[in-house]
Order: sequence, then C-alpha cells, then structure tokens
Amino acid sequence: MKALITGITGQDGSYLAELLLSKGYDVHGIYRRSSVETFERIEHIRDRLHLVCADLTDEASLLRALSSIRPDEVYNLAAQSFVPASFEQPFLTGDVTALGALQVLEAVRHVDKGIKVYQASSSEMFGKAVEVPQKETTPFYPRSPYGVAKVYAYWIAKNYRESYGMFCANGILFNHESPRRGKQFVTRKITDSVAKIKLGLQEVLHLGNLDARRDWGFAGDYVEAMWLMMQRDAPDDFVVATGEAHSVREFCEIAFSHVGLDYRKYVVTDRRFFRPAEVDALIGDAGKARKMLGWKPKVPFNALVTMMVDADMERHKGERIS
Repeated sequence: MKALITGITGQDGSYLAELLLSKGYDVHGIYRRSSVETFERIEHIRDRLHLVCADLTDEASLLRALSSIRPDEVYNLAAQSFVPASFEQPFLTGDVTALGALQVLEAVRHVDKGIKVYQASSSEMFGKAVEVPQKETTPFYPRSPYGVAKVYAYWIAKNYRESYGMFCANGILFNHESPRRGKQFVTRKITDSVAKIKLGLQEVLHLGNLDARRDWGFAGDYVEAMWLMMQRDAPDDFVVATGEAHSVREFCEIAFSHVGLDYRKYVVTDRRFFRPAEVDALIGDAGKARKMLGWKPKVPFNALVTMMVDADMERHKGERIS
C-alpha cells in the first residue's frame, strides 16, 4: 500500500507516518517550501519517507505529486489550523484550509478517482454547539474563520463523494494533543511554560479563558482512527473523541501539580488571549467510531497532560545544560 500525507511535518502527520510505516506502507509526504526546515517531528523516520515539495494552494504541484506517486490513500491533514491566527489571517485560512481541500479533491479526481481520500475535519465546526455531546448528526455552528473553513472542506468532501463516487471520509476529530503539539496551542503553551517555570526560566504564564472546556485526547490514538476509516469498503464520517470534557483550568492544575507547583501562583488571566467569538464547551460522542471502527482512546487525560509536561521538562533540562 502506498499513502500520501499532506501536512506530514505536523503533529498528526508525524504520528500517522509512524503508524503507516509500522503497517508496511510506502509513505510519501507533502511539505511546503520555507526558509527554515520544519522536519523536527519526522526527523527520526525521515530516511524511511519519500518527501515531495508541493502546496495546497498550487494545483499544478498537487497534480504533479499525485501523478508521480499514484497513492492508494491520501490523507489531507494540511491546514492553517491555529484558531486565533484565523481571525488575524482569515483569507489565508480560507485559501489553505477550505480551498486547499478542494484542490486535493480536484487533483485526485483528475488523476484517479479510485484513490481513497481522508479529510481532516474538526470539532471547531460545532463551535457554539446546539447539543451536548456532539455527534455526526449535530448541526454545525462554527465560531471562527478556521471553523468556517473546515465546514466548507467537510461539505466539499461529501459533495465529491456523492457527485463523483469517490471515497472521501471525514474524520471529525476533537482536540488531540501530544509532546509534538505546536507551542502556540494552549495545551503545549501550558506544559512548555510549566517546565520553564519549574526550571527558573520563566516567571508567569498568561492565558485566556480558563473555563473553556474541551474534549482532549492523544494524537497518537487519533491517527489510528483515521487509518481505520480508510480500511472500510465504503466512505463515511466519524466523530473521534474521548467523551470527556476538561477545562483549561483543570489542565493547568494537573500540569503544575505534576512538578509540585500551585498553578494559582503562576497563571495570569489575560484578555488578549480571549477569542472574539468564544467557544465555551466541546465534547464528542464517538459511539459510531467505537461501534463501526472498533476504535477507542487508550491514553487518559491525566496521563496525556503529564506525558507532555515530562517531555518539555526533559527538553528544557537539556537546553539548560547545553
């Protein structure tokens, strides 16, 4: 089997690449040209990957990649995925996250409609959720340009599935974290700061809404659900979540206490980090995935938080020594 991953240098892309390699896949990945190399997350497996430079906003480069690789499966994970940045750069977010998904689908349609496509959808599509928990039939109410862009990508994937008979599966993934999470995301911002504060490299941590609640799981578990969706005979849409909601405050409490600190002494609420349109609570119902895919999360919330703290502690200890 041959797979092509867009966004292979990201958190999900790196875990998915590891999983597919473990299953004997020939793994190809698309990366964007930039002035600074961003292969840190895949450096340990880079010699086993086939990397090609292309861009979701450049149709010709996608067509060339697909035509030369001829994959069995395409996993479209690439996106401008940082919600706060989507308010600052809404056009870029729409271009990459929404129309980029269309570019992938169009390239597949022209090269080989038999190629299976996984589209990375997001719990941010639910936004101001109209029911709790959220499942596949819950109406979308996005509250950010990112969420809106993901809704477009979700529906265009379904449209190509129904219009052209293509295998297009949507994975509606709720928040999933790991030590490879980007430092701009709140979970990694917390664990990185905890390590710095414990080691005397930082004094306080500025955060936005501490009462925002999210359904947080481990990214390594969630990429397995992506793969399982692609092994089915027919495409479908699945919510992937733990079914548990925890607040940013809880995340802080566990992270700080893991290194013997009281978060209340170090965390400062800062209005600059509140969203223009806040999403207060997201919690997913992955019952369909459990029943039809046989998938369930393995890493519990507390273990996820402490895993991330330990990784950042180890990294900063090394930096301080060097």
